[in-house]
Amino acid sequence: MQQTERYLTFALGKGRLAKNALALFEKVGIHCDEMYDKESRKLIFVNEDLKMRFFLAKGPDVPTYVEYGAADIGIVGADTIMEEGRKLYEVLDLKFGKCRMCVCGPESARKYLEHNQFIRVATKYPNIAKDYFYNKKHQTVEFIKLNGSIELAPIVGLSEVIVDIVETGTTLRENGLTVLEEVCPLSARMVVNRVSMRMENERITTLIRQLKEVIDKGEE
Repeated sequence: MQQTERYLTFALGKGRLAKNALALFEKVGIHCDEMYDKESRKLIFVNEDLKMRFFLAKGPDVPTYVEYGAADIGIVGADTIMEEGRKLYEVLDLKFGKCRMCVCGPESARKYLEHNQFIRVATKYPNIAKDYFYNKKHQTVEFIKLNGSIELAPIVGLSEVIVDIVETGTTLRENGLTVLEEVCPLSARMVVNRVSMRMENERITTLIRQLKEVIDKGEE
């Protein structure tokens, strides 16, 4: 009796990540027309021909779905992967959604960083910030976890600096802040569940190869 091919399930970070991922998938022949129906209230979208399922999730939840096997593959920002620290395979840099994780603040705060002084750091990314300050700079700091408008923290005196994602830097400049140090470059990544990589190795490695060819061609 022939075994039925199982569905390959994708968790896509909501917003621009999902939009860019779907555009990339289409270049290797993967389509999911259901996802473009703005009237649909579905949570899971299916391509029966390819035996693939897709669902949208908040960025920080994508690594969780992948680690626990609810999704075989996830599309998520490198910042989320680093912050969440989940057990999964990071298999491909998708080269879109490029930005930087940076230490930012007023120019007057630069001296605190250069002389490794004790400072307060406000951030949405405490794990990334701790790794940077403790393991790379060997600087003792106090971390303050915030969820929105991080730029406000040094302006109102809550912290000396912030650690946050920087794309254009416009918001920083408009509020009298600047990039003081770069922590790391960021972009969208593909992650894979560890068990799925073994069970569906041929399908997944073929997909990775096809996507990499398209990405490399686009960078030429």
